Amino acid sequence: MLLMKDRTDPEMLPVLDFLKSVGFDVDLSDIDASRVQLGGVFEAMAEGAPPIEGVDITVEEAPHADGSFNVPMRIYRAIGNTETLPVIYWIHGGGYVLNSAEGDDAYAANLVLALDCVVVSVDYRLAPEHPFPAPMEDCYTGLKWMYDSAEKLGIDTSRIVIAGQSAGGGLAAGLAQMARDRNEVPVIHQFLYYPMIDDRNINRIENAEHDHYIWSSHSNYYGWKAYLGMEPGTDATPQYAAPLRTEDLAGLPPAYILTGDIDLFMAEDLAYATRLIQAGVPTEVHVYPGGVHAFDILGATTALAQRCNADLFSAYKRVLHGG
Repeated sequence: MLLMKDRTDPEMLPVLDFLKSVGFDVDLSDIDASRVQLGGVFEAMAEGAPPIEGVDITVEEAPHADGSFNVPMRIYRAIGNTETLPVIYWIHGGGYVLNSAEGDDAYAANLVLALDCVVVSVDYRLAPEHPFPAPMEDCYTGLKWMYDSAEKLGIDTSRIVIAGQSAGGGLAAGLAQMARDRNEVPVIHQFLYYPMIDDRNINRIENAEHDHYIWSSHSNYYGWKAYLGMEPGTDATPQYAAPLRTEDLAGLPPAYILTGDIDLFMAEDLAYATRLIQAGVPTEVHVYPGGVHAFDILGATTALAQRCNADLFSAYKRVLHGG
């Protein structure tokens, strides 16, 4: 069997070496320590990034219906653009336990400028302090608030897209199911970047020698355990928490799913795509050879990531603007 290094896109190897050199190491057996460590890494990486220009970022709050919590919401709009625009509702990644909406400012701003849209990003609460259903209900509360605030935000409610990366992709997939079932907010498409959607994956832990870059089976176990608030992989996992487990997928919005072929989530993502297609949901799937977890963002300058993002942004434009 080939090792992960042998299967990885060659341009990604220097990126992985750099991440290792600056201390990028996710070990969720100590979530607090990982938050501190990765926070420092991301701050260091952001120092060398160009400033965000041309996009106005504002912060609002979406109150839960029961008044229990106000969900922070970040709104991104091109400066000077007062048109009514389509919207991408963005959900950040981080294994359900890491990161924040603010950490995706640069990516959200890029979506705004490249796609002539508004981006609304939800800063959901993290596990283990706030296990399921809190993060999912935060995402739904933000979506409903955005829909109800459409005039204020200058968004077109007939062109609402939801999207997310990794755990954010898992939340986006669960949110699409929840929005279908509650029937309050029309969602026209879901974009799922290597979504984390099946807690049963912890039963397929591989030999460490062949484990995955960026997000390992070890981290996956602790991420799911924190999110569920119990042992993952059992029959007790609730609806919406692990979207691949949902029996009825009919009537969901069309989907775009991307993953690398050596991402830990590749098998579950393809299984979800297959089930969506079988349920009559129009689904576009892209699997990128040599792609590790989050290769499109962490290795954005590589040819593989550029090809992935060209495919992705072309699909966004078709959905948002009918082009």
